[in-house]
Amino acid sequence: MASAESRRMGNGGSVGGAFQPYLDSLRQELQQRDPTLLSIVVALVAVLLTLVFWKFIRSRRSSQRAVLLVGLCDSGKTLLFVRLLTGLYRDTQTSITDSSALYRVNNTRGASLTLIDLPGHESLRLQFLERFKASARAVVFVVDSAAFQREVKDVAEFLYQVLIDSMSLKNTPSFLIACNKQDITMAKSAKLIQQQLEKELSMNFQRIILNSLSVSRSPFL
Repeated sequence: MASAESRRMGNGGSVGGAFQPYLDSLRQELQQRDPTLLSIVVALVAVLLTLVFWKFIRSRRSSQRAVLLVGLCDSGKTLLFVRLLTGLYRDTQTSITDSSALYRVNNTRGASLTLIDLPGHESLRLQFLERFKASARAVVFVVDSAAFQREVKDVAEFLYQVLIDSMSLKNTPSFLIACNKQDITMAKSAKLIQQQLEKELSMNFQRIILNSLSVSRSPFL
């Protein structure tokens, strides 16, 4: 029974691993005295470590209460921000700073999130993403479906940066690509946008690999 409990604790993650030497020492000492007492102590320690680990994860997750709206300029982020908060349609303009407000979640009693609209200007967007990414529970990447064909490379490049930054976080946020302005006649469909972005992201990845190989080989050429 003692070995089964020890294996269970070993699978519990890094918290259990840090205490493993102490647990081994305690197990040996108790085993010499009373095997039954050993089983009880190991079970109690396993429960305690599980509670500590759960509380640690919960506290980290609770600090991520923001939903980030990101995208290029004129993609419709700010209008989406206003519609989510007020349900109204209002004229908006390009901003050089962020906007934030508390958003009440209807289907969860008392729950709220911070909705943050980040500027989409090329010289500002990565700077603001860096500032707020650690607090992000979710990221909504807004695409202008009507202007997508001429902006596809810029959209893919920024999307790649956002994805890389998001995956570097310990608690990776949820991710949604919102194909906006679908009511406009010349808008590209969500399916076509998905296919084009997948193609561009693949090409971006290949370029990065080739550039890294070129840099690593340059001293030998």
